[in-house]
Amino acid sequence: MIPNPSPVQLKFLGGAGTVTGSKILVRTERHSVLIDCGMFQGLKQLRLLNWEKLPLNYDELDAVILTHGHLDHCGALPMLVKNGYDGPIYATLPTRDVTEVILRDSARIQEEDALQANEGGYSRHHPARPQYTEEDVDRTMPLFETHDDNEWVIINEDFKFCFRKSGHILGSAMVELVCQGRKFVFSGDLGRRRPLLMEPPYLVKDADYVVLESTYGDRRHSEKSPYEELAEVVNLTYEKGGVLVIPSFAVERAQELLLLLNTLKQDKSIPPLPLYLDTPMGIDVTDLYLHHRDWHSLTDEECETMMRDVHVIRNFEHSLHVLDKKGPKIVIAGSGMVTGGRVLYYLEQLLGNSQNTILLVGFQAPGTRGNLLRSGSDELKIHGLYYKVHAEVRQIGSLSAHGDQADLLWWLEHFKKAPQQVFLNHGETQASEALRLKITDTKGWPVTIAQMGVTYDV
Repeated sequence: MIPNPSPVQLKFLGGAGTVTGSKILVRTERHSVLIDCGMFQGLKQLRLLNWEKLPLNYDELDAVILTHGHLDHCGALPMLVKNGYDGPIYATLPTRDVTEVILRDSARIQEEDALQANEGGYSRHHPARPQYTEEDVDRTMPLFETHDDNEWVIINEDFKFCFRKSGHILGSAMVELVCQGRKFVFSGDLGRRRPLLMEPPYLVKDADYVVLESTYGDRRHSEKSPYEELAEVVNLTYEKGGVLVIPSFAVERAQELLLLLNTLKQDKSIPPLPLYLDTPMGIDVTDLYLHHRDWHSLTDEECETMMRDVHVIRNFEHSLHVLDKKGPKIVIAGSGMVTGGRVLYYLEQLLGNSQNTILLVGFQAPGTRGNLLRSGSDELKIHGLYYKVHAEVRQIGSLSAHGDQADLLWWLEHFKKAPQQVFLNHGETQASEALRLKITDTKGWPVTIAQMGVTYDV
């Protein structure tokens, strides 16, 4: 520690009181860095924040450090660049590759949605415009500077950092940041103790300040085997003679599903149903698993099993014919919270038939169509039209890439001494509050639930 260190400020510009839009500004008297630059999703009042210019001086921002490539952590980068940022974006190599896939897909969806809205006349904005385009992504990607995990990077006289594997998705890492003699640890999204595809999270031994996600801070995941849960839903849909549609995140979740389903087929635990992967982004990310072997725990054989007998759908024109042939089948399509993407087409065709099943396999943020389905809504609005929900909606909780309350407490148990302060972010209010109470009751540590837009002096 240095004597009488000058103040360091933390300001949460997103991911506080919500699970989307993660952005944390770390500022000293001379310099500032941004941890993550995510897009808001879900509730309209959150999505509207994406159109607002961030309350920071872009010329004085020294760097962006990215924990991983999910849209709620990286999706606003092109907007940051559009507003004048031209400094480095630090990430691991696989995070850089995943982020490019995610951002290009996001830009394409926004451009397509704007076009459809203008043609269909169902937007209140005339004309409807995307928040960013692929050209904006083209200007963003050259700013990336990649580093390995455990490699210390000096940004300037105030900041140095290193990445530590977080076990969440391909390339994901927590950020260990040293600023004026104090150590800050930003968990990003923290994986589980025994992830299906990743290595377990790196165990931090000490820190002065910890910023910890709390997505599942109020609950524990199902202890059922994901193989058993998935097989039950597949066999149920097969017996009904319907189609199983799985809205899926393209990173991690799609790859887990492919591995699980093909393994179940090999074991004859489920019938050999046609399996379609209809998410161009998911296809591209699956290819990345073959190029970044040091960032996951799959064997070569498991990587090959993942894509065995999978019908890959890249063009939307081909999506239109997947349902032509009647009979049971499995379709994995983006997006995971049903906010856009190819899955909307399948829902338009299949929601009205009780033979079909919609399987939710991840967190469903408030305000998303996925959350409406999970909550039992009897209709869904898609592209300006309402569709009755007669299909069976199921959810399994054993596939989450986020640590649950027990996993988060397990990770904290490895600290040799109490941090000066723990900040909880990236969680709904009840989840963060439950985790705060659990930490204070079991460990006696000081815990603050981060508030959006509030500056914390440390």
